[in-house]
Amino acid sequence: MFRSVLVANRGEIALRIIKALRALSIRSVAVYSQADADSPHLAAADATVCIGGARSSDSYLNMQAIIQAAIQHDCQALHPGFGFLAENARFATMCEQARITFIGPAPAAIRQMGVKAAARETMRAAGLEPIPGSAGVVSDLDAAGRIAADMGYPVLLKASAGGGGRGMRVAENAAGLEEAFAAARMEAEKAFGNGDLYLEKFIRGGRHIEFQILADAYGHAIHLGERECSVQRRHQKLIEESPSPTVSAETRRRVGAQVARAVARIGYRNAGTVEFLRDSDGSLYFMEMNTRLQVEHPVTEMVTGVDIVQQQIKLAANQPLAIAQEQVEMRGHSIEVRINAEDPEHDFRPTPGAITRFEPPRSGPDLRLDTHVQEGYVVPPFYDSMIAKLICRGADRAQAIANTIAALEAFRIEGVRSTIPLHLRILRSPQFQSGTYDTTLLEQLFAEAQPPEGHNHG
Repeated sequence: MFRSVLVANRGEIALRIIKALRALSIRSVAVYSQADADSPHLAAADATVCIGGARSSDSYLNMQAIIQAAIQHDCQALHPGFGFLAENARFATMCEQARITFIGPAPAAIRQMGVKAAARETMRAAGLEPIPGSAGVVSDLDAAGRIAADMGYPVLLKASAGGGGRGMRVAENAAGLEEAFAAARMEAEKAFGNGDLYLEKFIRGGRHIEFQILADAYGHAIHLGERECSVQRRHQKLIEESPSPTVSAETRRRVGAQVARAVARIGYRNAGTVEFLRDSDGSLYFMEMNTRLQVEHPVTEMVTGVDIVQQQIKLAANQPLAIAQEQVEMRGHSIEVRINAEDPEHDFRPTPGAITRFEPPRSGPDLRLDTHVQEGYVVPPFYDSMIAKLICRGADRAQAIANTIAALEAFRIEGVRSTIPLHLRILRSPQFQSGTYDTTLLEQLFAEAQPPEGHNHG
């Protein structure tokens, strides 16, 4: 096992990783930018090191500085968390070259799954059916037009090197394809340095279902059930739950087994998430694979009892999987809400600034709060706006919803606007309560009357 591990991230996920390292008696080294010099999570680490200025490009994306910090602090391994460099194959390769274990899959697997068009064909060959679409990237607008005409509109253009909802545009008809193609290509080039696009059939009102997997270096892979991630804004998830209210036990067993076989077949190692889009007829189509820890991993941990971060560390240390598929049992129901410092009523505009009041609900066995925030913390304007993740469990879905609503009502955040009022509105909506919602839920709610004035969360 490793003696020291560098945590190459910030905020709540850095604290989450530090806690997992402590549980395994491993020394943690946390990096930070100048903007995060006073971040409360640093106090939990065994050592800290400043790696640069406030901008991500000067710090959390500065590969050389991070690797140098790991070398200087005698770290045998590095955990990238999520975002930043977590799915950067070049960075994983640089870690290997420096003889630092990258806690994640091999660079080749990151590269293979990172190019979405190629990942579709790889997983098709491994037995998973992708969303109908182009076989690889579309070379130009004319090629996109021919494929779209054959397939039928609407279609979705997606950045091949993309993620996080960027580089995606819907074309409702041939007239709209030219504008969508140009906009998606420009955004993809700007965000990822790669303007390649592929084309998929646009499934309106689909549901976003993902399976959590763990795989070791010896050809063994298991799944930890599925998560429903259909509550989204601009393809960014807001609320996740496990299990999905629309996936049957038989489908979970069948598709989960297919997913585990597929990742074992391609030689994948460590944690990962295989994402599907569910059509209205119940078909599950492969979308992409995320080769990292997911923001929403706690909902799976709450219902399975498996510590995914600790498993990542053990698998990176070449330990065999100690969990057999038949030992994985989903108990109860879990919901996670991402609490962001944003103003949903003004197009989710970030609201950085000082948090003057931060009173979370009381913790307990069925309530978990992942956060690095304390009263007086100043939310910096340079990074993602998420300040906390609230995860609640219940014996069944109805109880999980009730527990989450009660916890959100008890949560007090002042000084910045947060997404708590929106979460309450979503959880109380008939669509969510019934479990019949899809990825258009937020659009539906915003199309209705404005939310009533009431609970004040800052």
